[in-house]
Amino acid sequence: MNRPSADKVSLQRGNQALGRAIRYLAAYKSLAALPYLFLLISTLAMLMVPRMVRNIIDAVARGVIANTIVPRLGEIPAAMLPQALAQLGVTQESLLFDYQNSQRMLIQAAAAILVFAILRGLFSFLHAYWAERNSQSVAFDLRNELYAKIQSLSFSYHDRTQTGQLMIRATDDVEKVRLFIGQGLLMAMGALVLLAGTLIILFTTNARLTLVVLPILPVALILFMVFGRISQPLFARVQMRLSALNTILQENLAGIKVVKAFTREREEQLKFDHAADQLMKQQLVVARTFSILFPVVFLVGNLGQALVLYYGGGQILAGTLSIGAWQEFSLYMIYIFMPLAQLGMIITQMSQASASAARIFEILDARSDVTNQPGATDLPQVQGRVTFENVFFRYYNSGEPVLKNVSFEVQPGQTLALLGATGSGKTTIINMLPRFYDPTEGRVLVDGVDLRQVTLESLRSQIGIVLQETTLFTGTIRDNIAFGRPEASPEEVTAAAQAAAAHDFILEFPEGYDTLVGERGSTLSGGQKQRIAIARALLLDPRILILDDSTSSVDLATEVRIREALSRLMQGRTNLVIAQRISTVMNADLILVLDKGQVAAQGQHDELMESSPIYAEIYHSQLVGDLSGDAEPSALAA
Repeated sequence: MNRPSADKVSLQRGNQALGRAIRYLAAYKSLAALPYLFLLISTLAMLMVPRMVRNIIDAVARGVIANTIVPRLGEIPAAMLPQALAQLGVTQESLLFDYQNSQRMLIQAAAAILVFAILRGLFSFLHAYWAERNSQSVAFDLRNELYAKIQSLSFSYHDRTQTGQLMIRATDDVEKVRLFIGQGLLMAMGALVLLAGTLIILFTTNARLTLVVLPILPVALILFMVFGRISQPLFARVQMRLSALNTILQENLAGIKVVKAFTREREEQLKFDHAADQLMKQQLVVARTFSILFPVVFLVGNLGQALVLYYGGGQILAGTLSIGAWQEFSLYMIYIFMPLAQLGMIITQMSQASASAARIFEILDARSDVTNQPGATDLPQVQGRVTFENVFFRYYNSGEPVLKNVSFEVQPGQTLALLGATGSGKTTIINMLPRFYDPTEGRVLVDGVDLRQVTLESLRSQIGIVLQETTLFTGTIRDNIAFGRPEASPEEVTAAAQAAAAHDFILEFPEGYDTLVGERGSTLSGGQKQRIAIARALLLDPRILILDDSTSSVDLATEVRIREALSRLMQGRTNLVIAQRISTVMNADLILVLDKGQVAAQGQHDELMESSPIYAEIYHSQLVGDLSGDAEPSALAA
């Protein structure tokens, strides 16, 4: 049994995803039906116009005959009058009626065309407005769901997903789905109604001539189905190329200082050019495909027109079809081939929307590795006892564990210091405590409670964190310090800044705490950003405080000020500290020396100096050099 091709699977997945996106309209109930009701009225008004045109032409034709013959009726012998009228296909009564009323009939038909045109214009506006409103509402819902989902996904998902891909799905992909719901879907419905209504009218007015052009329709539909199956995978590849381009752009702009510092502008330009070239080539493949489609559509449409001209002309010559009826039929033929021509746009939008919808729901259906388990309860006010029991951890699709059989316990109010080379597992350990990651094996407990049994919100609200990579948000300094507690008073914000040795430099800015920090804190130095991040954590007044190399971006004097402030504020809290400088961890209650993901040694400073060669080596390489200076830095108080 043959396995389905990747393109076929992608097509099925895209169609299912697009169906799910369309079902978002159900949330708006009757409002979602309004555009289709207005579209139906607009299309019915449009269908009446060819009949009015026929009435005008026939009225003119009959009026010409009447105005020519009626004034000369007296000149025709009475015996020959019936034969002459029979040859013209009229009666004397109808001839007199047309003579007397042709002008009025012409005005009535023209007025009817004007009325139907106004109705069509009015309801076309209404259906376009409500369709746009509904599609914007669906886009609003999708973007909000995407953002909420991205926020809830675990660190492991973000580790393996590029930021540029997430950005393009929340913007360009949502917009393509919105365009189809607001335009393509309505266009498809309008084309179906117009096509069905036109065929009904044509069959009831001239079935023989309708049967002549009817076989063309299945040919056109088959062509569109084939092109639809070909084009959707092509659009999926376009979106992939666009995501790759966006990722390069996002990374380059975020690291523009690094690019300039290492004079890599040319190499980055070449990388961007390559991605743009790949996108252009894929878009040209799509353009080539549709460059073939539209001429074929017009060929089919012209073939239909040619058949109508030929067979309709024969009926006119035979006297079985009036000029007005023939013109009416020709206009209705346009109504048949107009929807077929629109199918090209519909298929384009549907193919793009299907590919984009699949990419959107790929995120919305993603499962987070770290979630609230069924029955999870809120974590009570913690005392701060932290326990790791035989913890193993490996990153996604990684064979070698990053942590191996890590076990330790920190009592409430104690300070745990993590020391080790880069890549030894220090940051991974502290990421376990707020459940950024869950252990592959073993348990992490707070006050004896397995963290997987409590809600994430109740856990993280009691932990203050200063990460190694400082992240500030666009806004004021005050906003960034109060990020975790927006309701904090100005006095509380100031107290936190003072504790983090940030108050003085903040007041040096003309706007003080209302100073804008710029994108990612670009207007601040590394040390200033670090101190604001510390103040942000301290404002929470957490029972557990995590400091991930929090003084790595400050000079020695600033580090001393921060540590002196922290030594007071860390009293009564459980503290987990990562630092590269051994002076930061000497007075900790428990020091963990990590080596390649394992606990190589643990204990206090004096014990480790005697029992751990690794610790002793770090001590002699760092602290001896520091103590030879003019000032000895203060160590963290336990």
